[in-house]
Amino acid sequence: MEGQVPKKRGRKPKPKEEKDHQQPQQGKMKEGKRGQHAASVDEKYTQWKSLVPVLYDWLANHNLVWPSLSCRWGPQLEQATYKNRQRLYLSEQTDGSVPNTLVIANCEVVKPRVAAAEHISQFNEEARSPFVKKYKTIIHPGEVNRIRELPQNSRIVATHTDSPDVLIWDVETQPNRHAVLGASNSRPDLILTGHQENAEFALAMCPTEPFVLSGGKDKSVVLWSIQDHITSSASDPASGKSPGSGGGSIIKRDGNDKAVDGPTVGPRGIYQGHDDTVEDVAFSPSSAQEFCSVGDDSCLIFWDARVGTTPVIKVEKAQNADLHSVDWSPHDSNFILTGSADNSVCMFDRRSLTSNGVGSHVHKFEGHNAAVLCVQWCPDKASVFGSSAEDGLLNIWDYEQIGKETDAKAPGAPAGLFFQHAGHRDKVVDFHWNTHDPWTIVSVSDDCETSGGGGTLQIWRMSDLLYRPEEEVLEELQTFKTHVSQCTAKN
Repeated sequence: MEGQVPKKRGRKPKPKEEKDHQQPQQGKMKEGKRGQHAASVDEKYTQWKSLVPVLYDWLANHNLVWPSLSCRWGPQLEQATYKNRQRLYLSEQTDGSVPNTLVIANCEVVKPRVAAAEHISQFNEEARSPFVKKYKTIIHPGEVNRIRELPQNSRIVATHTDSPDVLIWDVETQPNRHAVLGASNSRPDLILTGHQENAEFALAMCPTEPFVLSGGKDKSVVLWSIQDHITSSASDPASGKSPGSGGGSIIKRDGNDKAVDGPTVGPRGIYQGHDDTVEDVAFSPSSAQEFCSVGDDSCLIFWDARVGTTPVIKVEKAQNADLHSVDWSPHDSNFILTGSADNSVCMFDRRSLTSNGVGSHVHKFEGHNAAVLCVQWCPDKASVFGSSAEDGLLNIWDYEQIGKETDAKAPGAPAGLFFQHAGHRDKVVDFHWNTHDPWTIVSVSDDCETSGGGGTLQIWRMSDLLYRPEEEVLEELQTFKTHVSQCTAKN
């Protein structure tokens, strides 16, 4: 780890000792600027919090002792009248005084139109949410940079750390560990090998088959199949077994199992075409053989495993800086999103791309003031997606609104922007739409800049008056207005 080059994303919180050593050398000028910045952040946050009862159907705020660089929804466990229970995957990125961990939590997701408006804004920023309970701790070999769940069975999780390997975990059969200094690492169920240098962020699981994709500092994209290493029940959601119902590990054991660190799986293919670190990867929604990648070379590359290991399409200058994130639309396989250090999000139409396409995006979405770290399509409406950034904002966009915006829209508002979640006060490093509960999002911020450490996890759903068809909303409001008028008349 010594002499390691810091990551370009600026995602890593400094160890606490470093902060203490550096503090006296900062100078009064910098302290003054930081104070001004903190004041403006707090001002914006106070304004946002006052609007929570109006803008949100539900919101839960959960204070994290250690930052989590990733957050993902797991399987739904139970449905009840007023709320659903679901697994949530997080991590704890520590300073070394205790081990780094992968955390499996149980989350109670309140159903739409259940939470009282006055309750959702009355939370304490320093407290843990009663809706999020830690269920299991896995001691992770190194910090967890990225978590991805297998769509065919979301109890199988892949993680990236500061190493060339991808680690695969069956979170239900992994033992619950106590994270104390000196505790041995948990043993991954599988280790995917193939990268020549560290692969830290780029990670994806295939929606159609049990395939895993990764990118790294070796400028490579690596593909694995774990089909032969999991039992048939893993890819059969109709097997009827609920998560945690026992039945043993779904990871098959073989002669290779004697390895101390866990059984290893070699790559199915290694794809070369980037000139710098690969920062993110995504599978086609309809094919395990087609995928795309983005990197610090500003390139967006499309691959087809049936054709070979070289790019099918290479967009040389997709954006004006490092590309941090990519997502392929699950609704329309022609549309791809990229998020960049140039503070913007671009949408590409695969039909209009050529191998040497330069800046050939369909639209550029500009509504962030710092590097975009994560982009993801909404599972509930084809034209909607989210983007989170180092400016602490999570923007929700609707590309169908471009050109249709009315005069009622705030002057100067970015085209296509229809909701802005401003509940985080530091960089929003990850978020994930919930496929079980429509329009529900989990987001996480790394709070090292504003509060000196820790993080904030928020689970939220905007008011349905914001995204439902306008005629429906107006009809409901009219009914409400009539009801209020009648009540007033009676009094």
